[in-house]
Amino acid sequence: MSAAFAAKVEIRDATPSDAVAACHVLRKSISQLCFADHRNDPVILNAWLANKTPEIVAGWARQNGSSLLLAVEGDAVLAVGAVTDAGEIRLNYVAPNARFRGVSRALLRALEARAVERGNKRCTLTSTETAHRFYRSAGYIDDGAPTGKFGTAGGYPMSKEIVAES
Repeated sequence: MSAAFAAKVEIRDATPSDAVAACHVLRKSISQLCFADHRNDPVILNAWLANKTPEIVAGWARQNGSSLLLAVEGDAVLAVGAVTDAGEIRLNYVAPNARFRGVSRALLRALEARAVERGNKRCTLTSTETAHRFYRSAGYIDDGAPTGKFGTAGGYPMSKEIVAES
């Protein structure tokens, strides 16, 4: 991460008061960036977005056994990620205007670091078609056939061995 990036973007734990902004990022990222997965099919898109409400996101911020992290720049939420205490990365979504700035990669490193803090030596996730190449470039390997979440062709189970940085 460059010094300029580090000075501008902070990764921190989300609070319930972040839920509206985080929800906005999740919904924009899915609807605008994950076209390869939903292909503008309203059935797929509505199923995917159904649990992306401020109330549910606020609950994720309070949930035991999981961490909801945000990448923020000033008052703006740029990305939203979540990892369980068992090392499963459940979310890593970036705002469309923050794409290709290294925000998702920085958030992924923070999610992996949180998993290490919780005693994990491995992270797992299910990647979208859109993010599959991104996760492979970050060292994740495929762990089986795509699962087809929400009626999509994607849903790639993936994993990566992680170690604590010295």
